[in-house]
Amino acid sequence: MFGWLRREAPVALADEDWATIEREVRLLDALDVGARQRLRASVAAFLAQKRFHGTHGFVAERRLQLIVAALCCLPAVHLDADALSGWRDLILYPGAFRARRHEHDDDGVAHEFDEDLIGEADEQSGPVLLSVADIEADLAEPFSGVNVVLHEIAHKIDARDGACDGVPVIRDLAARRRWITVMQEAFDRLRAEVEEANEADDDPETAIDPYAAESPEEFFAVATEAYFSDPESLRALDAGVFEEFHRFYSGRC
Repeated sequence: MFGWLRREAPVALADEDWATIEREVRLLDALDVGARQRLRASVAAFLAQKRFHGTHGFVAERRLQLIVAALCCLPAVHLDADALSGWRDLILYPGAFRARRHEHDDDGVAHEFDEDLIGEADEQSGPVLLSVADIEADLAEPFSGVNVVLHEIAHKIDARDGACDGVPVIRDLAARRRWITVMQEAFDRLRAEVEEANEADDDPETAIDPYAAESPEEFFAVATEAYFSDPESLRALDAGVFEEFHRFYSGRC
């Protein structure tokens, strides 16, 4: 019952393992020497504390564990040490997977349906679920603005204050208020843009993935993907949003 709370002491990441990460994860190219050192230590701690599980006969081999760990740790490299704490497991599916949903409509009527997913993150202590096929696709196009690991780990970072609502842990009250104002205005504009395109039966042509208009928490996750893998698209969406993300992920909030 209490075994998973035990923290194993991380060991230094082997040079061979770090070389694999640097070769495979091109998003690290923009990091300076200090950030690379912090990331390397974070990956070692992540691998010591988390557990990888394959499904449908899939085996999460070392290369994949290293890649996923690096991508999970990348957004948190300048955040508090507990930014990725409170959960343990990563479940890897060979490809997209199906989840059963239970929802109530506005009239209180219960509905069940299946949803195809490429990733999912429990808001509390539950696992992160990932499609390996999509991880590999993101590695092949690293600067596309799309990255399933970054998206799901953003939800975990968002939920550290107890609510997955698009507002991560920002301790300075003035900075938190500024974040909420800037994000709400940008989210409302994006949602209006997407709704207008849908009403015209057009595909939304937005600076970042239009899925960001689904909810504030999805806005945060999609914007995190963009910030690390296509920052100019986030700046094109809204320069103020970009600056807020830069402050947050630089550890200045």
